[in-house]
Amino acid sequence: MTQTALSARIAPAVGSIAQADWDRLAGPDNPFTSHAFLTLLEDSGSVGPGSGWQAAPLLLEDGNGRLVGALPSYLKGHSQGEYVFDHAWADAWERAGGDYYPKLQVCVPFTPATGPRLLLEDNRYAAPMLRAAEQLVDQNGWSGAHATFVEPAQHDLFEDAGWLRREDIQFHWYNRDYADFDGFLADLTSRKRKDLRKERLAANEGISIEALTGADIKPEHWDAFWLFYQDTGARKWGTPYLTREAFDLMGQRMADKLLLLLAFEDGIPIAGALNFIGTKALYGRYWGCLSDRRFLHFELCYYRAIDAAIELGLERVEAGAQGGHKLARGYEPVATVSMHYIADPGFRDAVEDFLSRERMGVGMDQLHLAERTPFKQR
Repeated sequence: MTQTALSARIAPAVGSIAQADWDRLAGPDNPFTSHAFLTLLEDSGSVGPGSGWQAAPLLLEDGNGRLVGALPSYLKGHSQGEYVFDHAWADAWERAGGDYYPKLQVCVPFTPATGPRLLLEDNRYAAPMLRAAEQLVDQNGWSGAHATFVEPAQHDLFEDAGWLRREDIQFHWYNRDYADFDGFLADLTSRKRKDLRKERLAANEGISIEALTGADIKPEHWDAFWLFYQDTGARKWGTPYLTREAFDLMGQRMADKLLLLLAFEDGIPIAGALNFIGTKALYGRYWGCLSDRRFLHFELCYYRAIDAAIELGLERVEAGAQGGHKLARGYEPVATVSMHYIADPGFRDAVEDFLSRERMGVGMDQLHLAERTPFKQR
């Protein structure tokens, strides 16, 4: 393969690319990088005009016009909805007289879940794909490009290209071939086993919980969940990121990849949690409630997710960003990684120095948290 055999271009949207071509590169493992998910964000208006997210998928084609690489990338006018916070970088660059925005963001919008960010026919296309992203930034005078929540298998591809590595911590649950929830509890200390059982008992008192997927998810279920999502979104972000239509499109385009858990009291839905099903992981994404019930959040978002992962034979549960309270519920500290290309050499040096010190602190935090898991000493 020679460099001259390849060409890169920006497409106006993921929806402008044939689904078969995109999904051939994205693969089946991660539901968020699928054509279905990324286009429902576009078609619902969750990204696009007025959102600060301009779809700008970068495509790499060979001499025959065959798609061999792609980046799920966006031109960003702010730093909202990314879950890797660079506001201090933006402030520093703008105080120095530069324009931090727009920036190129390689990610799945509003989704702090690990996954592939280089969608490649073959890893030999990684270097030209990243060079194309760098050239796009440089030619347009943008401050940089940022790839967030990069899956471990692709870390070296970015680092080999000279992108800067940043780390943070999430909490993931791992399935160690458990037959059921009691099998998982057997791995915990006696006191923690009792605590979790008490929490589940209290959470389920006076309510019923339905697990819905595929065609079992009806319009009335989305109506209920929209109210829950709005409540959480308003409290966390001020304005919910997803539009109402986004949930309808999820049900239409990828219902078999969804697990919707709804809690009912006297037949009325009072809370819900929406999960996405991958081939290896269950991804907990959205939660909300209209009635404050003790431990119900833990039951719907963490314990029921564990139940589902065991039943489906999945390797892990990724329960989203932040949340040290997950540690006591059997979710373990895991490093998450983002990669950054900073165009200006001086600014890059300053960011690299910051990241070096930050990684040391994150590493120490991860070690400290790992010592506080509820598991028996291994």
